[in-house]
Amino acid sequence: MRANYLFTSESVAEGHPDKVCDRISDEIVDLVYREAAKTGVNPWGVRIACETLATTNRVVIAGEVRLPPSLMKKDKDGKDVINPSKFKAAARRAIKDIGYEQDGFHWKKAKIDVLLHSQSADIAQGVDSASDQQGDEGAGDQGIMFGYACRETPDLMPAPIYYSHKILQLLAVARKKGDGEVAKLGPDAKSQVTVRYVDGKPSEATSIVLSTQHLDESWDSNKVRAVVEPYIREALGELKIADDCKWYINPTGKFVIGGPDGDAGLTGRKIIVDTYGGAAPHGGGAFSGKDTTKVDRSAAYAARYLAKNVVAAGLADRCTIQISYAIGVAQPLSIYVDLHGTGKVTEDQIEAAIRKNMDLSPTGIRRHLDLNKPIYAKTSAYGHFGRKAGRDGSFSWERTDLVKALKESVKA
Repeated sequence: MRANYLFTSESVAEGHPDKVCDRISDEIVDLVYREAAKTGVNPWGVRIACETLATTNRVVIAGEVRLPPSLMKKDKDGKDVINPSKFKAAARRAIKDIGYEQDGFHWKKAKIDVLLHSQSADIAQGVDSASDQQGDEGAGDQGIMFGYACRETPDLMPAPIYYSHKILQLLAVARKKGDGEVAKLGPDAKSQVTVRYVDGKPSEATSIVLSTQHLDESWDSNKVRAVVEPYIREALGELKIADDCKWYINPTGKFVIGGPDGDAGLTGRKIIVDTYGGAAPHGGGAFSGKDTTKVDRSAAYAARYLAKNVVAAGLADRCTIQISYAIGVAQPLSIYVDLHGTGKVTEDQIEAAIRKNMDLSPTGIRRHLDLNKPIYAKTSAYGHFGRKAGRDGSFSWERTDLVKALKESVKA
């Protein structure tokens, strides 16, 4: 591992076109889980894979679902079909909460199409009954998923993505409070932080990039910097800003037209922003819009949970975990651990401890992390990892409650 180097990660705000789509897709997931709970439908039977497209005053929601009866209606022939009204309402609430009331994209005026349909019977049969008979459910697809943790920040996340997220989070909170000139910022924004590492540890920020939408057309780059710089400095906190740090604030000048009016958005296009900012591998699958039989989501959460607990237990300073699956098969095909030369025990010991302490079938993950809940809209911006576990069950994969068990297992 190199000791001295520069590394960069980016983040995008909740008003970025792709993040608008992630938010709507996850609001749909939450809606389905919420309706299931409200109407007494078993949440284990919920199935949803929801994709969203957004452009100028237009939103298209498509995908495959298995829904509670409360989200269905009868067509003219008496057949059960999806009732679009609650899905449209959920999308409008999300757009309003993000802050879009602009001519080109308005929560009330945008046309919303709901093109959801029933889940494929071929997929359903593999998920509902695992072919290996080692779990109640099979994996919703094949694939590889990664989890990562390191000691660079309090939340055991890589520093560049941690600070990139934090800049945009602080600006979003300030914008929505509506205090002073920061209220004139728009919802669409992107950040990027380059960190210098010395002896393998984050030392200072060498470049800071922020492009943020602003609603006052008279503003230029200098004015935007004057408004946002205090929030950037607050976000970086104890990370030193280098004396020769390069600042690029709205480097192209004006940024008035933003969001889906300025650039079309799609669910699942910001997967590196969602995870580790490029500091760790990504299996390729997006998270948003999917129920947790889809191991793209649930197994990535489980891998982060395990990696974080390994580092929190003091068994390594860095940990990468890969898990692989086949569609319709419950148990993972492989578990791989890399401690990057920082381990206090061997990778083989960690792999054995993982298998002993967590059932990594879709059923086992959903049960261990209590994932059958409407907790996903808040994951759609500022990263799925490095967040605080909530009392509502959100971000349960950020808990460190497996530390004791892992320590005991590697001693045995």
